[in-house]
Amino acid sequence: MTRSDNDTWDLASSVGATATAVAASRAIASQNPDALLNDPWADPLVRAVGIDTFVKLIDAEAGQPDDPLPNRRAMREQIAVRTRFFDDFFVHAAESGIRQAVILASGLDTRAYRLPWGAETVVYEIDQPQVIAFKTRTLADLGAEPTAQRRTVAIDLRDDWPTALLAAGFDTRQPTAWSAEGLLVYLPPEAQDRLFDNVAALSAPGSRIATEHMDMRDVPPDWAERLTERSRRIGSDINLAELFYTGDRNTAADYLGARGWRVNTQTTAEVYAANGFEPPDDELAAFGSGSGYLTATLT
Repeated sequence: MTRSDNDTWDLASSVGATATAVAASRAIASQNPDALLNDPWADPLVRAVGIDTFVKLIDAEAGQPDDPLPNRRAMREQIAVRTRFFDDFFVHAAESGIRQAVILASGLDTRAYRLPWGAETVVYEIDQPQVIAFKTRTLADLGAEPTAQRRTVAIDLRDDWPTALLAAGFDTRQPTAWSAEGLLVYLPPEAQDRLFDNVAALSAPGSRIATEHMDMRDVPPDWAERLTERSRRIGSDINLAELFYTGDRNTAADYLGARGWRVNTQTTAEVYAANGFEPPDDELAAFGSGSGYLTATLT
């Protein structure tokens, strides 16, 4: 499905299907006694969405021996690194006393249900109305209980989400922990800048944000097409080349750093090493030589 200015989706189509694909990866990484992750809700959520490719992939992985082949191990390690990074970001923010969190483009993220949030923490989840409704209903049917006060904001991030967030009770006087996980590449360059501007306008001093760090100048020009071909080899029909917005854009580090945020970036190699893994030697998995993860604090 080619992107358009006012396109929409559920968890089985367009950008929403990529959220389901990520949840399937978390489900796989949560399998077996030596699992790299512990996301008990990923598997049932993916099954509820019902994309056959991802259900079969989960079931196939569950039947594999404990010493997985290198390509399966690489997939598990990649999602483990990404998930642990954002998990740790929120846990550390809660430990520092931050009691307000916002998950931008929350998809099938289950952190409001599985992280040890501090007392009285409010977690806001923002995503398309169909996505929010499906996940809320499915988790309720599964008997899942949030570990924080979970408040949903059912709106497209291209619309006036700051007003909707404020209407849901967001307090601009409190420092906030924000995440933009797996999001930026799905936004046009100007929309990415506008997102960060809105976050800054809503943030009290001491607020934090976490996201991936990519410099699109370091990414191969056919990167999206090659990622699409790789996903098709496992049976997925998601065309990432139609969903990504490529081309020149500000890096998150440069944009935030120029606007009063104290930025810290870690390379992909550093984050892998911190988790005890060898960094990927695959330029597609590494997302370019300048890639990694970023946290920033508003001063």
